[in-house]
Amino acid sequence: MKIRIDIGRQALDLLDEAGEVLRHYAVSTAANGAGEQRGSYRTPRGKHVIRAKIGAGQPANTVFVRRRPTGEIYSPQLGAEHPGRDWILTRILWLSGCEPGFNRLGECDTMRRYVYIHGTPDEVELGKPGSKGCVRMRNSDLLELFELVEAGTGVEIVE
Repeated sequence: MKIRIDIGRQALDLLDEAGEVLRHYAVSTAANGAGEQRGSYRTPRGKHVIRAKIGAGQPANTVFVRRRPTGEIYSPQLGAEHPGRDWILTRILWLSGCEPGFNRLGECDTMRRYVYIHGTPDEVELGKPGSKGCVRMRNSDLLELFELVEAGTGVEIVE
């Protein structure tokens, strides 16, 4: 299996070995558009792999900070208490670039930029850019995807 993320369509497709779409999900990529530079808050393009799957067994809406559960479970009330917080919820698929000089190593390293596919509050609108570089998904969709992929699964991010 392979994942294709289309920034222009704000969509994530899970593909089989023949390239046929098995699942299709709405996502939200970076509000700043596409880009690979550290500190750009842009979604990196190119070939990646899932470096790590984080959060297995945690309840839906578990809040993560630095890839660790905080003990909080997201609710609209918690969101209202912390406006502007960049919520990373439910599960994390941590991406690592595969193209040295483009999205791997140096100032463009996707993994060192901590770019993930992760859950987001249900009230966040998907289908339009809005993240700080990560790929946001509906929690229920991410739970499904998380069970279907393994660490090492290829991820291609295109415009």
